[in-house]
Amino acid sequence: MRAAVLHSPGPISSHPLKLDDLATPEPGLGEVLLRVRACGVCRTDLHITEGELPRRADKITPGHQIVGQVVRAGPTRSSAPPAAGSRVGVSWIGGTDGECWYCRHGLENLCDAPTFTGYSVNGGYAEYAVARADFVFPLPDALGDFQAAPLLCAGIIGFRSLRVAGVEEGERVGLFGFGASAHLAIAVLRAWKCEVYVSTRGESHRKLAESLGAEWAGGETEKPPVALDRAVTFAPSGDVVVAALSSLRKGGVVAVNAIHLDRIPQFDYDSLLWGERQIRSVANMTRRDARDFLDLAARINLRPKVTQFPLDRVNEALEAVKADAVDGAAVVVM
Repeated sequence: MRAAVLHSPGPISSHPLKLDDLATPEPGLGEVLLRVRACGVCRTDLHITEGELPRRADKITPGHQIVGQVVRAGPTRSSAPPAAGSRVGVSWIGGTDGECWYCRHGLENLCDAPTFTGYSVNGGYAEYAVARADFVFPLPDALGDFQAAPLLCAGIIGFRSLRVAGVEEGERVGLFGFGASAHLAIAVLRAWKCEVYVSTRGESHRKLAESLGAEWAGGETEKPPVALDRAVTFAPSGDVVVAALSSLRKGGVVAVNAIHLDRIPQFDYDSLLWGERQIRSVANMTRRDARDFLDLAARINLRPKVTQFPLDRVNEALEAVKADAVDGAAVVVM
């Protein structure tokens, strides 16, 4: 099979992912073999490829928003695997230990020994992939391959970010950054009858936000014209976190949706944080988040805007994500 393999991290402009011919993997205990139909491109893949996240393996195939068709199952654990031929999705959390304090208290997103798809185990920038059978999700028929792929991390983590921020129906919510995740979160917020205010760089992103129902769209650190109840930051920039914080009413919450942040600059406590404003980080997702979000996406007929790239142009897809040159989501197709 063909797979895009990271042998050594480097600037994405140097095209560090190399297309290799590899043996098709065999599913192990509790795993399924998938024929990959599409794989969404996430900014986390960029952090892995460029070495901003510490290496977990000598070489790795990134990609963790996998739409695949089950080919066969390996030896089973306790529950029956999905049937051969069924269409399933795989996300960032590829497995947990199920035994640590966090797993036992319903916080599997904070597991002490997780498996990360496309980071600690090979992911979906390949023609075939293996995944734990209990960490794949049946995909609604209403969601096509290319529409489902961006939902499997960008969509799920955006949905979790709204939960972490404590968003309630009808509130004023700010989205700071408007890439693959935020353009899906706005659809959820509109379904919840929220007013949405978007701060983002790039005129095309601002126009997209307005076309999707934003009340207002301004520059990356520009303050919305109203005080916000909640805000979610999607850009890996500490300056953006401070901008979001400065936009909150008293008692408001900022949820930081970033696995990597450049820094958080010094800011004035009295004017920005005092008044019971809060900053919360968003870490990974749970299987419940995935199931709830995919069900919601099918109900509200969520259709992400997608730009397709063939597997042999995966480096270009990541370059486009880095440059914010994709309106919506990038998807690698096999």
